[in-house]
Amino acid sequence: MNRPLTLSTIDGIRIAVRHDAGPRRLAFVVAHGFTGSSGTPGLRAVREVLRQYGGVIAVDMRGHGASGGESTLGDLEVHDVAAAVILARDLGYAHVVTVGFSMGASVVVRQAGTESAGIDAVVSVSGPAFWYYRGTPAMRWVHLTIGSRIGREIARRARGTRIAATGWAPAPEPPAEMAPRIAPTPFLIVHGDQDGYFPLEHADRLYAAARQPVGARAELWVEPGFGHAESAISANLVHRIAGWAAAAVS
Repeated sequence: MNRPLTLSTIDGIRIAVRHDAGPRRLAFVVAHGFTGSSGTPGLRAVREVLRQYGGVIAVDMRGHGASGGESTLGDLEVHDVAAAVILARDLGYAHVVTVGFSMGASVVVRQAGTESAGIDAVVSVSGPAFWYYRGTPAMRWVHLTIGSRIGREIARRARGTRIAATGWAPAPEPPAEMAPRIAPTPFLIVHGDQDGYFPLEHADRLYAAARQPVGARAELWVEPGFGHAESAISANLVHRIAGWAAAAVS
């Protein structure tokens, strides 16, 4: 069964999610990248693979897709993922694994580092370790888009993405700062060596931070030929991620 649902976050934002029902042993809560949604071709392909292993709850994060509010670029979106995790538990899933792509990866890492995360494993795909990176043409374009009124208007018209104009004050904790707090929850970092947004420096830093605590269960997969996030991921890699998640919670 595939049905749309609407959730209310702890800060009062109405969030749209898509639930692909599956065996109640395992649920994947999936967070897309910037300007994406649960309905983009890349996310739909990811959902089709994951639903072979369990239920899937794909989130339209605030300011994206059918959700309300404005995008805060990975800050308050932790509340969106938290609401989807609660939904998964309410639906009766025994284990919940969060899977995030790019901006969504930063969100699931930060959510997993909170005391009330309520998850059994977390997967970061193509995620940043730190903020304000401008070392690639793609990320310079992103910063130009979010940093100007014209750029934000283009994102709204072209992609339906509504971006908050206020910016961060203060900046949220970066993923690498939150990563040590995930232990002992299993944590998988997946990054492509052809990522045009965030180079492998981000994956290495995130992994180094995640390994620090005693009892940490962090893994790093560097994938040859893989580009960036849900638009470039192969079905084979999604199968491997799903297999890792199923083993991690068993």
